[in-house]
Amino acid sequence: MALLLGCIADDFTGATDLAGMLVRAGMRTVQMIGVPQTPLPGDVDAVVIALKSRTIPAQEAIEESLAALTWLQNAGCRQFYFKYCSTFDSTDAGNIGPVTDALMRALNTDFTIACPAFPENKRTIFKAYLFVGDVLLNESGMRDHPLTPMTDANLVRVLQRQTSRKVGLISHDVIAGGSGAINGHIAALKRDGVEIAIVDAVSNQDLMIIGEALADMPLVTAGSGIALGLPQNFRKAGLLKTGEAADALQVPQGLRAIVSGSCSVATNAQVAHFIEAGRPAFSIDPLRLAAGEDVVGTALAWATPLLQEGPPLIYATAKPESVKAAQAKLGVERAGTIVEEALASIARGLVERGVRQFLVAGGETSGAVVKALGVTGLHIGPQIDPGVPWTTTLGEKPLALALKSGNFGSVDFFTKAWSLLP
Repeated sequence: MALLLGCIADDFTGATDLAGMLVRAGMRTVQMIGVPQTPLPGDVDAVVIALKSRTIPAQEAIEESLAALTWLQNAGCRQFYFKYCSTFDSTDAGNIGPVTDALMRALNTDFTIACPAFPENKRTIFKAYLFVGDVLLNESGMRDHPLTPMTDANLVRVLQRQTSRKVGLISHDVIAGGSGAINGHIAALKRDGVEIAIVDAVSNQDLMIIGEALADMPLVTAGSGIALGLPQNFRKAGLLKTGEAADALQVPQGLRAIVSGSCSVATNAQVAHFIEAGRPAFSIDPLRLAAGEDVVGTALAWATPLLQEGPPLIYATAKPESVKAAQAKLGVERAGTIVEEALASIARGLVERGVRQFLVAGGETSGAVVKALGVTGLHIGPQIDPGVPWTTTLGEKPLALALKSGNFGSVDFFTKAWSLLP
């Protein structure tokens, strides 16, 4: 069966998040690391190309995204999806707006939507305002993000600063009227010159209604939530099989480990919970790395005797004040780069010591780790928490990987995730 949905994700954990949602909705999905250089496995309905383009210069993000789009077009995909974070991580310079503009031009389409809502993870949009739990985006931990601090919760304003296209809103009262009302409102917006519309959503039912309205939209831009509502369209058209398990995995056996680089509020709580439970944990200090100490070797020597007893945690996760202090001494880019490189080297060393099941926390960290391990693609398996599935790598030496966005997962994620593996 031909590919139905082609997706471009702006970071690695976001790609896994989206792929997991598609699998949950019944689409057999693989995630590829970068633009594929090898053939896809058979019996695939959707492919997600994972880029690391969220915080790179906008022109580079555009070029990488267009290369991914060209590959997906050549693969025969019927609809395209640009996936970004449920907290709309970006700056006034992009990259959400510039990449959306470029994809719209390449697809010759004059309208799309933008909807990062993910209600199961408490990301909801009402009257264009993005809420994280019960607070506005700019009142959440995202206001202190080291690369993309989010200081405005109004997504129409946020996106309008990133694009010359007119940005509008499809509000919740329109969603409540059903997919027909949404399409009628889109027609009205287009007459008013709107080319991109923020879409309200506060529940999974909203996502299903919105998804139904997008059946004929060439390009969808969203977080992973909208993915729940798209497979129904292919199923109604007779293009998607029903009744088959889409999340089956052959899980490789071996030792287990956790690597965490995210400094989000959620991941800080998960690290603290793991340590408070008496589990072994080793902290990576960027200042020691910068001073030339062999932190990687020390971490691996510490972890080696512990691997037989259960997953040890090696982490660079820190509170915002510690992150800012390191950035002040080293510079933002260098502070992030040396930590990513160290964690990637540690992951390689752990594989050499027999680790075959990995939990990795943080989008940038996940990107560094999968590149260091030479991962080219992932089969998507069962969900651990909303937005975080287990996966297995494509290729001759399989690994089981859970690539967790920094903001996702319950406080006990580092301990409970393993219960889903044999």
